[in-house]
Amino acid sequence: MFGESGKWVILIASIWIQAFTGTNFDFSSYSSDLKSVLQITQLQLNYLSVASDMGKAFGWCSGLSLMYLPLWVVLFMATFLGFFGYGIQWLVIQRLITLPYILVFFLCLVAGCSICWFNTICYVLCIRHFTANRSLALSLSISFNGVSAALYTLIANAITSNDDNLYLLLNALVPVLISFMALIPILHQPQPQSDSADTLRRDTSVFLCLNILALITGLYLLLLYSLSSTPALARVILAGAVFLLALLLFLPQIVHSREWSCFTVPTTSFSLYDSSFTLVDEHYDEIHKELISVHEDSTARNGSSQGIMRGGKKCWFVSVLDREQITVLGEEHSTRLLLSRWDFWLYYMAYFCGGTIGLVYSNNLGQIAQSLGHNSQTSSLVTLYSTCSFFGRLLAAAPDFLSGKIHFARTGWFAAALVPTPIAFILLAISGSGAALHIGTSLIGLSSGFVFSAAVSITSELFGPNSVGVNHNILITNIPLGSCLYGLLAALIYDSNAVMSSSHEIISLREMSMCMGRKCYLQTFIWWACISMVGLVSSFLLFIRTRQAYDNFERNKNRNRTQTT
Repeated sequence: MFGESGKWVILIASIWIQAFTGTNFDFSSYSSDLKSVLQITQLQLNYLSVASDMGKAFGWCSGLSLMYLPLWVVLFMATFLGFFGYGIQWLVIQRLITLPYILVFFLCLVAGCSICWFNTICYVLCIRHFTANRSLALSLSISFNGVSAALYTLIANAITSNDDNLYLLLNALVPVLISFMALIPILHQPQPQSDSADTLRRDTSVFLCLNILALITGLYLLLLYSLSSTPALARVILAGAVFLLALLLFLPQIVHSREWSCFTVPTTSFSLYDSSFTLVDEHYDEIHKELISVHEDSTARNGSSQGIMRGGKKCWFVSVLDREQITVLGEEHSTRLLLSRWDFWLYYMAYFCGGTIGLVYSNNLGQIAQSLGHNSQTSSLVTLYSTCSFFGRLLAAAPDFLSGKIHFARTGWFAAALVPTPIAFILLAISGSGAALHIGTSLIGLSSGFVFSAAVSITSELFGPNSVGVNHNILITNIPLGSCLYGLLAALIYDSNAVMSSSHEIISLREMSMCMGRKCYLQTFIWWACISMVGLVSSFLLFIRTRQAYDNFERNKNRNRTQTT
């Protein structure tokens, strides 16, 4: 079982972990009930969602723990954090115990930590066992995090269709079961090995088939979710989803079998071995040295061309863009070096104003639907966002699949993925109809999903694969910061417009507030559209600064391939 196919078993285990531990996606499903039980304002509810996201500020601890502790120990540390955080919240929302607001805040923080720790474990597993195709393994694994809300909704509907509080109990128990299932392959994981050219070509067909099956799984959940109105139908649809997830485990053996050899994709026309985004270890040192010389030559040429500019002076904007550019992909960055890079801070701002704002939108989706009069559609909207996030994450593999025909820096794809976000917020500001809400939610889900998935590969390429466990968790510290600022903005506007539905009395901030109408989020959508434009501009500047590094790597790869042939 754990021979040559061992790395694929590890990949499928990471997919299962991701599929059932994206518990932050279903916050909107029970947030209104939590708000009612605790008798809190929208502002206080926002702080609870911030606390969940704030767990990511401590994500670097998981990367640090993996340096000193076995991976299975860190896995169950993450499991315990989630079981404790969500389990006690379930007791509170069921009114079995009563806790002060500050302790509920702490429980949300602990639960948020578990999500980040699970993610880090999956990142490390993919990078460790797929050194050459790490970006494909990462995007495939991370993409399944986007179907968590759909899976949890099916499980909840299969038990009962009338209890939204059930989500908290499922958030506590399901990751425990999945962790025990993933424990066996993790304990027996093979030693990482360098892949030969033949192995990489064989892996091409496997990755392609896995992505096709992942696409089928996403479409299955998206199209059949609306039919799960009764427990009986929900159980049938859930069984089909579990079957598709189980089929992932057998697909690599099916593709590698001799009976299927005549049906696999010809590697002459499509090969991930030729991907410009793979850093093959045995050639890395040579590539590193050659790229440094290439950069020195290009710098000299740029300097001479800029010297003949009018007045002999360099434009201030061009000077800033050229300052301390990254020239080599995969170079390891310490924390000190990382924080001194202009590229990192452009990257941080793009993620902060792009992907993070999509996550804040999903946290507020329950109240947005309620304010616009679509309260009955909250679960379907949460599932829609989650599933579109899944498709966005899956699309993050596009740069690798198209690299043989289209050479484009991954940071350029990252910038393109942020374009739908401001469009969606402008649409939501213009119209409060159900169609606009569904279209806007779909666009934001696609955009943020692509960003979340592509960001891990970009961090690995720009700042080093071995340091990604720490460096990427430093990057996502912007999530709790953005959750606090953007959520605070939305909550203040919401509470300022809140009136009692039965009368026009002003509600005390100590009581639960409710706002109905487009005015509740209109200004928020306008502000969020402007902020997402800042993220788009930052991502475009990052693309300009890093494009030369990707071009150098592509040019050097083509030269090495020509020499070998």
